[in-house]
Amino acid sequence: MDVLRTPDERFHDLPGYPFESNYVEIPRGDGTGTLRVHYVEEGPRDGDVVLLLHGEPSWSYLYRHMIPVLVDAGLHCIAPDLVGFGKSDKPAARSDYTYLSHVEWLRAALIDVLELHDVTLVCQDWGGLLGLRLVAENGERFSRVVTANTFLPTGDRDPGEAFLRWRDFSQSVEMFPTGFIVNTGCTTDLTPDVIAAYDAPYPDETFKEGARQFPTLVPARPDDPASDANRAAWDVLRKFDNPWLCAFSDSDPITAGADKVFVAEIPGAKGQAHTTIEGAGHFLQEDRGPELARVVVEFVEAT
Repeated sequence: MDVLRTPDERFHDLPGYPFESNYVEIPRGDGTGTLRVHYVEEGPRDGDVVLLLHGEPSWSYLYRHMIPVLVDAGLHCIAPDLVGFGKSDKPAARSDYTYLSHVEWLRAALIDVLELHDVTLVCQDWGGLLGLRLVAENGERFSRVVTANTFLPTGDRDPGEAFLRWRDFSQSVEMFPTGFIVNTGCTTDLTPDVIAAYDAPYPDETFKEGARQFPTLVPARPDDPASDANRAAWDVLRKFDNPWLCAFSDSDPITAGADKVFVAEIPGAKGQAHTTIEGAGHFLQEDRGPELARVVVEFVEAT
């Protein structure tokens, strides 16, 4: 496995991102060595752990508006960059990235190395596709779940026209415009320096193989390679009775309605104060980050 590493100077003076960098080394999974995974760790070490998982094609920068609010409430924030994103290492071949490899890399970093316990998961986009697998397969590590604009697809449902258009765009566009993609997924217009921060992890197209591959890994048909594992995860989650909150936005065509499925099928979601974040798009952490953070704080305090 050939691995790329974004030069540190790409991340100097990013607006609103003063956090210290932390790294762990995990197995690549092919027996050839390790991958370096970056994570932000902020807040009191004796506080409740809040795990903030980003999706496609963002990185931990997405949570910069939320982390200060969570820390002020006494929470211990962990915000990793998925392999292939942010400051984490980036395998150079698209074939290196599979749904299972992402699950295993995340498990290795968060459970095997960091040994997180009593976790409140906050997940959006692919943060849910991966994080909810970890919840299903390591349920004893998780105290609560907050799902925001995400799902755990099995390919048994129509993925919807909005997702199919996005997938087609991601595979056909000549240059994969990461900052532009995040901006178009927001209801607010990001400033040029913020858009540049989302482009920072990728000096050129060779660094984007993970970002380019992610849309093709979403199970969109019943016989997808990840479908059976996700069905098995759903079987577990349908018995998961720890508190589960949905905080979806009102303006995301890709995940609209997925919250209703969680509420209907997850025991821990019954009777919770589910909320809709108004005026926010797919990347609600950008549009209404402090508001979403306050929802998380209230949820932790109430449960």
